[in-house]
Amino acid sequence: MKHLALIALIALAACKEEVAEAPDPVDLTPDALSFFCQMNIAEHGGPKGQIHLDGYPAPLFFAQVRDMVAYLKSPERDAKITAVYVSDMGVAPNWRQPGISNWIDADGATFVVGADVAGGMGAREVVPFANPTDAKAFIGQYGGTSLPLSEIPDTEVLGPVDLDLILETPS
Repeated sequence: MKHLALIALIALAACKEEVAEAPDPVDLTPDALSFFCQMNIAEHGGPKGQIHLDGYPAPLFFAQVRDMVAYLKSPERDAKITAVYVSDMGVAPNWRQPGISNWIDADGATFVVGADVAGGMGAREVVPFANPTDAKAFIGQYGGTSLPLSEIPDTEVLGPVDLDLILETPS
């Protein structure tokens, strides 16, 4: 009987190790660099993203949520993803200053896809909101559709970027 209890205790401890707690989001600093282009994120408006990887001390930051979603859809990654956060644009001070600590879990966010707005790097942006009502108001002004992260089409983030398309920069 003691052996069964010991085995159960060991199995329970192993399960706890496998269910590691996701790291907290990291505040955006003025010297944070975007993963793909290595440009300073603070110099580019629009929502941002951060991805935490297992075994990495700092998250990967993205100057555009579009680029972050492209990374998520890519089969080539350096490590297991432990957390994904995006700027909540419903509480952002403005488009130019998306906030430094208003991060929300990307899996629970509502994303506006196909709006006529340019992100930090000039491409059409995928805009995250914690509150679906804020997303709906944004759609009323800039167009688009609201979707969860899992339903964002590949064509919205992996396709070519039409830089001749005239997109707005929200205020």
